[in-house]
Amino acid sequence: MRPEAFIASKIFSLSPDKVSTLVMRITLLSVTIGVAVMLISLAIVIGFKNQIRDKVIGFVAPIQIESLDHNESLQQSAISIDSMLINSILQIDGVKSIQAVAEKAGIIKTEDQIQGVVLKGVDAAYNWSYFQSKIIDGRLPDLQNDERSLEVLISKSLSDKLMLKIGDPLRMWFVSGNEKARGRKFIVSGIYETGLVEFDDRYVLGDLNQIRRLNNWNPNEAGSLEVILHQNESATAINESVYFSLPVNLTSYTAISSYPHIFDWLNLQDMNVIIIITLMVMVSGITVISLLLMMVIERTSMIGILKALGASNAMIRRLFLIHSVKLLMYGLLAGNFLGIGFAIFQQQTGFFKLPAESYYLSTVPIDLQLSSVLLVNLGAGMIWFLMLLIPSFIINGIKPASAIKFS
Repeated sequence: MRPEAFIASKIFSLSPDKVSTLVMRITLLSVTIGVAVMLISLAIVIGFKNQIRDKVIGFVAPIQIESLDHNESLQQSAISIDSMLINSILQIDGVKSIQAVAEKAGIIKTEDQIQGVVLKGVDAAYNWSYFQSKIIDGRLPDLQNDERSLEVLISKSLSDKLMLKIGDPLRMWFVSGNEKARGRKFIVSGIYETGLVEFDDRYVLGDLNQIRRLNNWNPNEAGSLEVILHQNESATAINESVYFSLPVNLTSYTAISSYPHIFDWLNLQDMNVIIIITLMVMVSGITVISLLLMMVIERTSMIGILKALGASNAMIRRLFLIHSVKLLMYGLLAGNFLGIGFAIFQQQTGFFKLPAESYYLSTVPIDLQLSSVLLVNLGAGMIWFLMLLIPSFIINGIKPASAIKFS
């Protein structure tokens, strides 16, 4: 054992008669709370961003391809789907699959309720993995390529507003251009709930063949193509490749550009985390510095005696730093235990709730990653250690004669 570590283990104690004991306990509590708050903040923001992003992409896919003359209305222009177009997109690195969809605005009318909606038509090859996990009653629509299905999937909010349940008929009216209103009678096969109020209040999912019939489209035409990517692929980077592979009459865009207000709002959460982490590091760092200064003041005479016995300034500084770093380690361990414990508890129970109409989620989301834990511990620990070095140099100015006389 190094002499500094041996001396530190013998001279520092938690005596109730010393002011440094109280400061030591406050410092330990401050570091513990600081680390826990930083871990929890990162876990919540990462979980929040991931879940909202997955919800949006689950509805609209990472990349959409539409006709170049498509305007801001919900009356889509038909695009022709051919094998050459599909194969050229599938050859792009990161692209997993492509699915044909179309949207058409309509009005649902019941005996005493009326509601404007958007019918999103999908075909038998549609990837239902996202909606499969969101169904709370009933089942997915049964779709066939060669015939029109009457089954539709509606949201819980629409079900509550229109007082519809599984198996109920649903009358929807459509208007295109100068045509008179055209009605279609559907059957509710399932009810879903995503928590994204902006989408739940708007979308009804049904058969793409119904929209083709309403728009007088051919069987190989659709309103848009949705490009599904492999996990963790960048939609922005792949969209550039998709865009340049398309014919001149088509264009592509990402979900981020389609709903910038949602993703900009998510990016603002990063600033909140930066502010929280900065405050926690500064507050805990000040208490750590205060502890070191208090220990130096209380042991001024001991410092003078050690210097008189031949101890160097560097050795005495290491003596105090060893004890301070040891306290920091206890605080880091306790903070990790508290922060990770809260994250696991919230993941398993969903105890803390959120208003879904404001945050798109019903419970506080948690996504605690190993990289986040390491970043907080290494980053905060390094900053606090560097902050300790500054007051430790006060020891250099202590003169043995005056320090012993002071005692």
